[in-house]
Amino acid sequence: MSAFSDWQGKANDIIIGVASDHGGLPKKQLLLPALQKKGIKVVDLGPCTLDPEDDYTDFAVKTVQALRQQSITCGILICRSGVGMSIAANRFHGIRAALCDTPKKAQLSRSHNASNILVTGGDNMSDTDFMATVDAWLATPFSYEERHIRRLRKAETLTYDPNAALSAVDPEIAAIMAREQDRQNRSLELIASENFASAAVRAAAGSVMTNKYAEGYPGKRYYNGCVHVDEAESLAIARACKLFGAEAANVQAHSGSQANMGAYFAVLNPGDTVLAMRLDHGGHLTHGHGVNFSGRTYNFVGYGVSPETEMLDYDEIARLARENKPRLILAGANAYPRTIDFARLRAIADEVGALLMVDMAHIAGLVAAGIHPSPVPYCDIVTSTTHKTLRGPRGGLILAKADLMKKINSQIFPGIQGGPLMHIIAAKAVCFHEALQPSFAAYQRQLVKNAACLASELQNLGFRIVSGGTDNHLMLVDLRPKGVTGKASATALDKADITVNMNLIPFDPEKPFITSGVRIGTPAVTTRGMKEPEMRDIARLIAKVIDNINDEAIYGAVREEVALLTARFPMPEFVSEWDD
Repeated sequence: MSAFSDWQGKANDIIIGVASDHGGLPKKQLLLPALQKKGIKVVDLGPCTLDPEDDYTDFAVKTVQALRQQSITCGILICRSGVGMSIAANRFHGIRAALCDTPKKAQLSRSHNASNILVTGGDNMSDTDFMATVDAWLATPFSYEERHIRRLRKAETLTYDPNAALSAVDPEIAAIMAREQDRQNRSLELIASENFASAAVRAAAGSVMTNKYAEGYPGKRYYNGCVHVDEAESLAIARACKLFGAEAANVQAHSGSQANMGAYFAVLNPGDTVLAMRLDHGGHLTHGHGVNFSGRTYNFVGYGVSPETEMLDYDEIARLARENKPRLILAGANAYPRTIDFARLRAIADEVGALLMVDMAHIAGLVAAGIHPSPVPYCDIVTSTTHKTLRGPRGGLILAKADLMKKINSQIFPGIQGGPLMHIIAAKAVCFHEALQPSFAAYQRQLVKNAACLASELQNLGFRIVSGGTDNHLMLVDLRPKGVTGKASATALDKADITVNMNLIPFDPEKPFITSGVRIGTPAVTTRGMKEPEMRDIARLIAKVIDNINDEAIYGAVREEVALLTARFPMPEFVSEWDD
C-alpha cells in the first residue's frame, strides 16, 4: 500500500529527527549519542540549550516540517508529558504521531498505525524504559494488514479539512463551499468536461505560489525572487513533454481558450482562413463561432459529420480544404464520441499546404494513457486544457515543435497574458506527475469501458446514441425518440441529483438553448471507482427520470437511489482506486 509505505527497514537510509522542549532535553541528550552509537543517522532539531521559556510547539512543528520535506525519515519528540507535542504534531495531515510510554505501546503504534513520529514523556519514564520504548519503536515494521490499511485510509480522508483556514476567516464562503462539496459527494457527475482533481492538485492550486509574480519564462523573468517558481515551471514543462512525447511545451496559458488564442496569434494573421469543426457538430466555441474572438478575427470554414454515420467525413474535409486553401486545419472537439484520424488530417493539411493544429482538451487523458491515438506526432501545434480527462487544475497547455515554441511563448506572454498563475502551474506539474503513474492508465481504460457500457445500456432502454456508440469518454444522447428536449431532460435529471448538460446533436432542429440532446461523460464517476455494474444502474436511473418527466415523486425516489450509490463510492482524496 503505497500511501502508507513504511520507513522502517530502510537500513542505512534512515535519518531520524529528534527534538524536545526544555522538559525533555535531558532525555534527548541521552538519546542522541545512543542512536549515533548504533550507526543511525540523526538530526538534532533542538533545543541545544536549556531554556525554560521555550515552547514545545516550535520544536514539534520543526520536526513535522522536516519530515514533510523528506529531510528526515521519521521523528522522535520528547517533552515532560508528551501530550503537547503529540497534539501539535498531529495537527498536520499525513503525520501519525504516537504518544507511547512503554515498549508494547510503541510496537503497536508501528505495527497497527504506521506511526512516523514517536512522542514520549521525559518525566514519567526511567532512562531504561525510555530507551527500551525507542528501541521497540525503531525495530517494529508496519504490518500491512488489510484492516489496518483500511483504518489508516479512513483516518487520512475522514479527518482531512482543507478549508480550516477559510472557515476561520470567512465562514460565509466556507459554508457555500461546504454545500458544493456536499453536492459533489451526493450527486452523479456526468458532465463530460468535469472531473475530480486530487487533494494534491488542489493543494498546489491553493498554495503559496499564488503570492509570486513571475512575468516572463524560467531563467528570463522581469521580476526577482523567481528561483523556486522557475523550478516549478521547468518541472511542469519537462513532465508535459515526457507525458505527451512533445518537443516543447507552454504551461502558462490560463485556459484552453487562451491556449487556442496564443496558438492562433502565433501562426495566423487576422482574416486568415481556418478549417475547423462546426460547433453544432461537436466543435468548440473557440473553433470559429461568430460570437467568439476566433470567429471575429479569422475566416473559419466549418466541417462536420456525415448525415449517414454521424462521424467525421474525411473526404468532405479534404474537399473543403482544396476549395478554401486554409492556412490552418484545426481538429478536436467539444462533443465528438469517436476516434479522430490524425494521420489522415495530416495528409490533407500537407496536400493543401496548411498547418495542422489539434485541440485535444477532451481527450488529453486518453492520449496520455495511450487509449486514443496521439496527435503530437502529426501536428504543428497541440492545445489542451489540464482538467477534464487529464484530471488536473483548470488551465491550458500548448505542445509544439521546438522551432514554433519561441513564437508561441511570445504570444502567450506578453502577447495576451501578463503574469502567469504560478500556483496553477505548480498544480499542472502535479497533474502531469499523476498522469505518468501506471494507475492513471488503468483509470483511463476503465473510463472508456464505462462510457461504452453506459451508451450500450441507454440504447437498450430506448435512447438513440449519436453515431451508434462511443470510442472515448463521452456520448451524445438523442432524446427525440423519448419526446423530450435536452433542456427539459437536464433540468429533470438535476432534480434527481444526476448532472448532465443539454447539447446540440448533429443536424439538430432545436435552438442551442433547448437542444435535442444531452452530453454524458464518465470521467468523474470513474474517478470515484465505479465500473460497469454501476453504469447499468446509472442508465436505469436516467431512463426512470426521462420516462417520467415532471414526476416529482420519481425524482425523489431516484435521489434516494443516487444517494445510496454515491455513498458506496466516496470521492477519493489521496489514494488512487485504479492501481494495476
